[in-house]
Amino acid sequence: MNTAVLISGGVDSAVAVTRLLEQGDDLHLFYIRIAMDVNDGSNDCSAEEDIEMCRYIARRYGLPFDVVSLHNEYWDNVMEYALRTVKQGLTPNPDVMCNKMIKFGYFEQRWGHEFDRTATGHYATVVCDPDGTKWLGTAVDPVKDQPDFLAQISYEQLEHLCFPIGDLPKSRVRELAIETKMPNAFRKDSQGICFLGKINYNDFIRRHLGERPGPIVEIETGRKIGEHRGYWFHTIGQRKGLGLSGGPWFVVRKNVHDNVIYVSHGYDTEKQYGRTLHIAEMHFITRDPWTEATFPVEVTFKNRHTPGFMKATIEPVADAPGEYVVHSEERVQGIAPGQFAVIYSPDSRVCYGSGIITGRAVE
Repeated sequence: MNTAVLISGGVDSAVAVTRLLEQGDDLHLFYIRIAMDVNDGSNDCSAEEDIEMCRYIARRYGLPFDVVSLHNEYWDNVMEYALRTVKQGLTPNPDVMCNKMIKFGYFEQRWGHEFDRTATGHYATVVCDPDGTKWLGTAVDPVKDQPDFLAQISYEQLEHLCFPIGDLPKSRVRELAIETKMPNAFRKDSQGICFLGKINYNDFIRRHLGERPGPIVEIETGRKIGEHRGYWFHTIGQRKGLGLSGGPWFVVRKNVHDNVIYVSHGYDTEKQYGRTLHIAEMHFITRDPWTEATFPVEVTFKNRHTPGFMKATIEPVADAPGEYVVHSEERVQGIAPGQFAVIYSPDSRVCYGSGIITGRAVE
């Protein structure tokens, strides 16, 4: 099998390489460079260290290795989406869009299509029906499970992917790295895409959107209790970084038009929670699994990257293609419009796809 492997310099993709070699695959390693180019000395992204680690792995096993740049494509697509979403007062998920557009989009179009398949170090699996139909499956390790970051990919992309470590818990991945004497065996996991380097996220947003001071208001009383520097610095469910005393305070609502941030006090305030999610632009990776179903149907879902799944029912919105309502069995904390609601089978074994949380009220 002629396989392209996307490696990052981390332990997960390194172990993916060793497992594929054990299977007898012919491998070509690729590192995608998307880091921001800044000239003020602030770009301390570990890209160069990552690349050197990748080169070491390639030399060790005698494998071809290329660094390919998709910086402009990342900026024009993923960061444009992120900044546009934030400016609308919504919460983006750049990692989801990076997988869809960059790793399995532009990379596949330019390099990946030349290989039999593309492998990554994601914690996910591919589940096959008896007729050969493929579904995006969840990983063995519930903490590291990552289909929620892949829930916008297409079926064509899924067909070309493999996830060599999806059947392993993270602890076993580290053990394999130690056993094979990988120098990155104890390296910390990355926290998403390293496109910012040393630049603080808020500084990045400030650089592109500026500041727009406005009031922070306690939602129960209507009392102004502080001031923010711009609604785009805050997201629903946020607790830290508000600059308020006597907490905890949580962001529970944003009025973008009037530039007001509403907060509520206490860890268990009901204002943090909801049970109903309205989602739009529902994207099915393989196909719509409910074409012959009687609604509502049982599902599990996630609205943020957490180890657990939440049980729910889902039903379509009448006369609104692509729109669904998710009714959760338990309270959902921090329902943030703009984020993705990721929908799974009732047993949480298969990821069907995802839709965008609108925040729209559901009658």
